[in-house]
Amino acid sequence: MTAQGADEQRVRVFLRALGARPVGHQEPSVHEPRPVTPTRIIPAGAPLPARPPEPGEAPPWRTPPPPSPPVVPPAPPPSDLWPAAPPPGPVHVHVTVDLAPAEPEPEPSRWERLTTWLGRHVRPWHAVLGLSAAVVPIPGVGHSAATVWHYTVGLGRAEFGAGQGYALGLVPLLLAVTTIVRRGGTPLRLFFLAVTAIGSLASFSWYDPVQILTGVAR
Repeated sequence: MTAQGADEQRVRVFLRALGARPVGHQEPSVHEPRPVTPTRIIPAGAPLPARPPEPGEAPPWRTPPPPSPPVVPPAPPPSDLWPAAPPPGPVHVHVTVDLAPAEPEPEPSRWERLTTWLGRHVRPWHAVLGLSAAVVPIPGVGHSAATVWHYTVGLGRAEFGAGQGYALGLVPLLLAVTTIVRRGGTPLRLFFLAVTAIGSLASFSWYDPVQILTGVAR
């Protein structure tokens, strides 16, 4: 061992005996760490404070931050121009039955029944033509067809009796009425109806009811 090595060895033994250790290898201190106060930075031109700030207190030379702008809520979305139709609700159907008897219609009169019957079988202008042809005088004769037939029926009653007169007057009238009822009234059929109706009047006599009831002839 060289003299330098022996000296270094003796120094290490001496330092170990004194409890000295190299820098960075010291024993940690048993005392609690003290709080470290940060360095106060005073802006240039600011007056010195009269006292240091308390723990947790903002330094008086610090200006408070500007207030934050108010929070503006977002605008609501635009609503539809036409609101949505509500859902269809339940439909209630009420049926009312009126059990009151209906008023009966008035019965038509005999004249109404007759006009209704004539309207179904006879047209007005056909009736006018047939009646006019039956009562207008025949040229060269001076009498109408209705008056000629009336005279004929009256002559048959006077010559052959009341029974033959009724048959001669009523049978043609019945045939004319039956034809019109079954086939309708044409001007020619209405002409025969008017002639036979007027001619059948000659077969009647006011004395016939008396003769039928009493049996006494004139």
